Amino acid sequence: MSDLRLTLVQSDLRWEDPQENCHNLALQLADLDHHSTDLIILPEMFATGFTMNSREMAQPYAQSEVVAWMLEQARTRQVVMVGSVAVVEQGQYFNRMVWAQPDGQLQHYDKRHLFRMAGEHERYAMGTERVILNWKGFRIQLCVCYDLRFPVWLRQQSSPQQPFEYDLLLCVANWPDPRRHAWRTLLQARASENLCYVAGVNRVGDDAKGNHYTGDSLLVDFRGELICDRPINQAFIATETLNLEALKAFREAFPAWQDADDFQIL
Repeated sequence: MSDLRLTLVQSDLRWEDPQENCHNLALQLADLDHHSTDLIILPEMFATGFTMNSREMAQPYAQSEVVAWMLEQARTRQVVMVGSVAVVEQGQYFNRMVWAQPDGQLQHYDKRHLFRMAGEHERYAMGTERVILNWKGFRIQLCVCYDLRFPVWLRQQSSPQQPFEYDLLLCVANWPDPRRHAWRTLLQARASENLCYVAGVNRVGDDAKGNHYTGDSLLVDFRGELICDRPINQAFIATETLNLEALKAFREAFPAWQDADDFQIL
């Protein structure tokens, strides 16, 4: 397949209320026609907001009601559902980006770069592995919020046999209003430098700490140009179609990857 339909879900989140957030997201998704998309992307910590109360709010991963809700949505809609959730596993707490498939399979990526300015590094464990998954012919790399500021972690690791590891970068976030310029700029930069599509899904509204979120969820093409850019401060659902052949054609016409520096992530 050469097309991937993905849906960005920008939402206001109720602070530390997983049941209410899942209910509200289900209502928001109710208008989305079944079989109209392949991949639904929710914000970072969509069930709780960006909470540092990991000991109180994180659910055991294997028994998580939020993860079970994602799996049910994926099964019912026959799509992949992705978003990040606070979980605990083997005594460690993670800001975990969960990938729930319609066949019931789960994959995940644990946030690598923890936002120390909020003390996240003191409340959650750091992820250690990059995660690239395949869906509908697209290779998709996962990342969470603050990861976006670290281009080496997200850089395509080229080789003569495989110049591109991934075709689409997914970033879910709780990225507040004072730094919205950086959010928008970095999403476009990651697309340009990696010759890939980039989808960034953020929240709107206010959290219990007084942070305001304007959203600015974006879909960016391999040139760094905007495919989807909606007005700020509004919840919305937007579905767009990405074309793999267009991406491959651009990579062949503009083979900047051939001049890239060799490196290795340690």
